[in-house]
Amino acid sequence: MNGRPAARLDRTAFYPTSGGQPFDTGTLNGLRVLQVEEDDDGDILHVTEREIEPGPAHGEIEWDRRFDHMQQHTGQHVLSAAFARVCKAPTVSFHLGAERSTIDLSREPSPAEIAAAEAAGNRVVWENRPVSIRFASADEAARMALRKESRRGGELRLVEVEDFDLSACGGTHVARTGEIGIIAIAGWERFKGGLRVEFVCGGRALATFRSLRDIVSAGARALTVHPSELPGSVERLQADAKEHTRTLKRLQELLASHEADSLAASATPIGPGRVVAGVLDGWDAGGLKVIAASIAARPGHAAILLGSASAGSPLVVARAADVTFDASALLRGITGRFGGRGGGRADLAQGGGVTVSADDLRRFVDEFLTLSLP
Repeated sequence: MNGRPAARLDRTAFYPTSGGQPFDTGTLNGLRVLQVEEDDDGDILHVTEREIEPGPAHGEIEWDRRFDHMQQHTGQHVLSAAFARVCKAPTVSFHLGAERSTIDLSREPSPAEIAAAEAAGNRVVWENRPVSIRFASADEAARMALRKESRRGGELRLVEVEDFDLSACGGTHVARTGEIGIIAIAGWERFKGGLRVEFVCGGRALATFRSLRDIVSAGARALTVHPSELPGSVERLQADAKEHTRTLKRLQELLASHEADSLAASATPIGPGRVVAGVLDGWDAGGLKVIAASIAARPGHAAILLGSASAGSPLVVARAADVTFDASALLRGITGRFGGRGGGRADLAQGGGVTVSADDLRRFVDEFLTLSLP
């Protein structure tokens, strides 16, 4: 199969990828089964790590994976039936993922309806109802109360959750709903005019709980609060961070203004104007822009400033309205010679990723402006 060895058996217990459920893994004659798929002729192909000699085959399914799929798939039947009964929201499609599974609903239930469907599904789980398999022709099934009409012909495999759900399905399922353990909705989002619901069952629900427990506990320890106080503490931290950001911005602007005054006082005369060109360590793009704009606010002044490498080596070129060179052309010249990227207008251009020394930057700027200024 696709250049890999694959075995055909006269019968198999391995489930192939189908109906939103992934394939089984395990071993055949001691060789790992990597994939199980149904070909165009209806044969089941078992892709193995090496070719298997013709003859009798002994297979062993990886039970933990199979049972996980059984929990998720039966849980999906119960949850889909609950949404159909409680919310009048039929399931359009189902996908069993490696960590979480999803169902797509035809409409968008409210959060209260979602909680009600989840509760209804779990009542069925805890009642430990039997899950049975039977077969019927397509004509017979058409007269039954299937949750979703089947488009398949011939003989259909029907999965029934006692007095709750009846669906045509070829997937693997538990024998009683109690084996599902629990159905937990992990989240939802709008999708194609309806709702995509993400859920976990049984062992996956336990793993999800453990992960959330560890995350909450770590956050509570870091903030030295009780887990129940965590949301409020995070909100206070966010408010403090916003206030600190505003304070830092004000201080940075004040410092940038003083820096601009100092740089402008030592600007180099070029042609009829004065130019500041250099490297300012410790400044990011935002700070450089404030400094350059402050210098360029002075008639006849221009600024070409390169910031700290730790901030991405930002570059800002700004000029006063009465200075005639093109800031974007100068920036393109610098990035063309020393690397980086950027763009802008004739009076203000910005870039980043420029690797150049202060001396080389000044020499390049002097050469450019000598040719550009009258």
